[in-house]
Amino acid sequence: MKKEREIEVEKNIRRCKEDVIFDTIIFIILTALLLIVAYPLWWVIISSISDPKAVSGGQVVWHPVGLTFRGYLEVFEDKLIVRSFLNSVLYTVCGVLVNLAVTLPTAYALSRDRFSGKKIVTIFYVITMFFGGGLIPTYLVVQKCQLLDTMWALILPGSLSVYNMIVARTFFKSNISEELYEAAEIDGCTQGRFFFQIALPLSGAITAIMVLYYGVGHWNSYFSALIYMSDQNKFPLQLVLRSILITNEAALQQAASTPEAREALNAKKELVELMKYSLIIISSIPVLVLYPFIQRHFVKGVMIGSVKG
Repeated sequence: MKKEREIEVEKNIRRCKEDVIFDTIIFIILTALLLIVAYPLWWVIISSISDPKAVSGGQVVWHPVGLTFRGYLEVFEDKLIVRSFLNSVLYTVCGVLVNLAVTLPTAYALSRDRFSGKKIVTIFYVITMFFGGGLIPTYLVVQKCQLLDTMWALILPGSLSVYNMIVARTFFKSNISEELYEAAEIDGCTQGRFFFQIALPLSGAITAIMVLYYGVGHWNSYFSALIYMSDQNKFPLQLVLRSILITNEAALQQAASTPEAREALNAKKELVELMKYSLIIISSIPVLVLYPFIQRHFVKGVMIGSVKG
């Protein structure tokens, strides 16, 4: 009866005029922000399947004009792009596994009160956030380790992000208490067994966030490949896309002497524009597919790992 009365009271409560006006204004502002953020992505999508002449002429606004999938066909017919796509998948998966294998144990160790040297080690890690050896010394180290033209040159130098490690450390400290380990220790559990069998299963949220952060970083990275890679068959997708766009743009700057040459140049320019939008969509799909699976952990992992403690 008490709950029913409370429900009736809540139904009878009327919102004041000021609340309705405030909610309406907030709704309008958020809707406008959604359109501002979502429209560029939608425009790229419809431009990738529209006639290049309609796109360059400003006719594509809300829907495709002159529906065509030529850009996607040209992209998938290029063996170099397909190979680079598979390379990026391999580099991202292996890179994320290495990142997790380094970051999570480090974060857990630095979160334990029994680790007497954790302050010194933490300071050592934090210093690397502000000071680095530079590009040339890093290149020489990679060269001396015989990592040039291998995927490990893209993975090992950045195997640990100090920022991500600090977030994960705060998560472990806030959620995996020392009392829990003491209870497990009574049953003969060691630190290693506790980490793998108890701490990690309870840390799904922060693990998912680490996968997202590291995965997006590996997928979008091209500078390391530009420095350490020379074999095109080992290029990641982002570097191949960069090379294609720069090469095509340079070729399009050449002057055409005859009407036939100018017509061919204009056709090539239209194809380049169409491929550009298609490549943007293709390179964005893996991240867009990954995010929904991690979304439910995103807020929890970030807020607990970065605010508490």
